[in-house]
Amino acid sequence: MKSIDIDLSKHTRDEPDKCHNRWHPAIPPALEVDPGEEVVIMTRNALDGEITPATTAADLGNVNLNVVHALTGPLYIKGVEPGDLLQIDIDYIEPGTWGFTTIAPGFGFLRDIFEDPYITHWDIDGEYAVSSSLPGVRIPGAPFMGIMGVAPSEQLRKAVIKREAALADRGGIALPPDPHSAVPGSEPLASEGLRTVPPREFGGNMDIKQLTVGTRLLLPVFVEGGLFSAGDAHFAQGDSECCGSAIEMDGTLSVRFEVLKGQADRRNIRFPVFERVKAVSADSISSGGRFLAATGMCIAEDGVNESENVTLAARNALLNMIGLLMEKGWSRQQAYCICSVAVDLKISELVDVPNVIVSAFLPLDIFQG
Repeated sequence: MKSIDIDLSKHTRDEPDKCHNRWHPAIPPALEVDPGEEVVIMTRNALDGEITPATTAADLGNVNLNVVHALTGPLYIKGVEPGDLLQIDIDYIEPGTWGFTTIAPGFGFLRDIFEDPYITHWDIDGEYAVSSSLPGVRIPGAPFMGIMGVAPSEQLRKAVIKREAALADRGGIALPPDPHSAVPGSEPLASEGLRTVPPREFGGNMDIKQLTVGTRLLLPVFVEGGLFSAGDAHFAQGDSECCGSAIEMDGTLSVRFEVLKGQADRRNIRFPVFERVKAVSADSISSGGRFLAATGMCIAEDGVNESENVTLAARNALLNMIGLLMEKGWSRQQAYCICSVAVDLKISELVDVPNVIVSAFLPLDIFQG
């Protein structure tokens, strides 16, 4: 068994031989491993020590978001070549003992509504997370890594920068390369490295809560050795991570790699694929657990009906769920945090034009008493 051990009292910038916060094919590998070999990877939380157990909402305005995300790696997997599929079997994830959920101004799905900073600190006992900010709420653990990815090729890196710049020119949101607080900090890597916020073809910040122990991730490979990295560990998350953060934590990941030679090219797999390979307990909704659900349709607050707008339907479902939680006595910000760590957004139907339906499912068993 091989491992990458890091000092959690330090920052990514202090251990640049093991950690990074940008994607670039020229970042040197921290470790070489053989296919089939168990590898243990320690990871820092996404904000790389910018938030501590003493952080208050007032402090969030001083957080340096350029350090996002703290990643451990890259790992060079022997025998891996462009065009292969890299198979990653997730064997174990050890959670930390403390976590946080934040509402950061300007970030999150409902950022135009939630303009004030807010933070929830969580105590994690391995199975559940509880917080004095949300009395009576107990979130069951389902740890996963928000980020797992391989390095882009130089051709893909340049293509990503070009297409995201074009998106920004059209009025969309994109984060171009930024050398400030970049790791590696040496040039040209600092100025060329891709920011880690969006997921892309090579994986990255996918935030897929089903990528738990017993799941297999398949990533198309773009460079020799794959150059796999991981980070952004979550103790629990609702599908959508709506407020912009889950229960963020430090974590330790145990994985094994296999190489599926040429299969990305042969099967034309251009984006990540994942499957569950070990049976686990069914989630509370599919197993008949108690839940409360709110629906949303693509009808704006001013009564204008849009056609097949899933984003608007999801927004309305979340706002309706937040309203239901506020009826139970939670503040608007508390309700938003609960949605981000526990509520699952599901597309209920896409065919009954013009009104698609998104449902927001709240598992009622998170409430004690």
